[in-house]
Amino acid sequence: MKIREENKLWRMGCALVGLALLTAASGCAGRSEEPVTLRIGVLPILDALPLYVAESEGYFTAADVQVTLVPVASAAERDQLLQAGQLDGVINDLVAVALYDRESPRLVAVRYAMQATSTTPQFRLLAAGNSAITAPADLRGVPIGLSQGTVIEYVTERLLQQEGLLPMEIASLAVPKISDRLALLEAGQLQAVTLPEPLASLAVQQGARVVLDDTRHPEFSCSVFAFNRDVLEAHPQAIRGFLDAIERASALINADKARWNDVLTAQALVPPPVLGTYTLPDYPGAAVPSREQFEDVVRWLQQKGLLTGEVAYADAVDPSFLP
Repeated sequence: MKIREENKLWRMGCALVGLALLTAASGCAGRSEEPVTLRIGVLPILDALPLYVAESEGYFTAADVQVTLVPVASAAERDQLLQAGQLDGVINDLVAVALYDRESPRLVAVRYAMQATSTTPQFRLLAAGNSAITAPADLRGVPIGLSQGTVIEYVTERLLQQEGLLPMEIASLAVPKISDRLALLEAGQLQAVTLPEPLASLAVQQGARVVLDDTRHPEFSCSVFAFNRDVLEAHPQAIRGFLDAIERASALINADKARWNDVLTAQALVPPPVLGTYTLPDYPGAAVPSREQFEDVVRWLQQKGLLTGEVAYADAVDPSFLP
């Protein structure tokens, strides 16, 4: 009799322990992550339009994520704020991601922000209107104004190499500020420069000539949304909500490109002289750069002596947050 009572008590104890464990597990599963405000550094570039649209259309709120857009005047300022922990995410490019991660994998690209396509360029190599340069071959040995050690130099060299120029035939001149490049080209003091859109379209309107752009080789040009690894690990739900809002905003822009002139003007994303004639590109859907794209960037940085070690694709690019 005593043995039966002890067995009964033992079974009751096991049941209570099991119930307690189940209750604890259910509580953990239902617990949401702590609220967070994602601080996104934003340059006045066309790539940022989906951010402003998502904000104005309430898509961030609908995705249950809080976002603060932090205007920055330059890539250098953006990177300084990122390193100081004052930004959680940025729009940048694969060259910038690889350089940021050269010592440890701290920054992760989670989605395309912009891509060149076979019909819409992201970067253009331009010649001064009074120059004799009309084809890529004419750029052999001609100093091209650009920002060195950046995606612009990477794209410039890769495009010209695809057109048959050897690395030693490609010359560059450091002109970090885009506005200076534009002014020097217009004044004829530089024969060639590389500019991003839509400033390239402004240069063409002012008399520059397109020699080559990345519609011929769109695989080399893109920008990305990138976040600090610590933020991704601590707040995956917020990142997914953010990307869901970007997806909705990108689709809305693509459906009616003429609707956003007020936003483009207010945020200085398109120069006023080309606002009425410039057609917005198609904003990309939910995807990340390929392993081949990223590894080519790493090889280029190594060849330039800007990167001495390896940066692994799996550490620098993560598609798992895409909607």
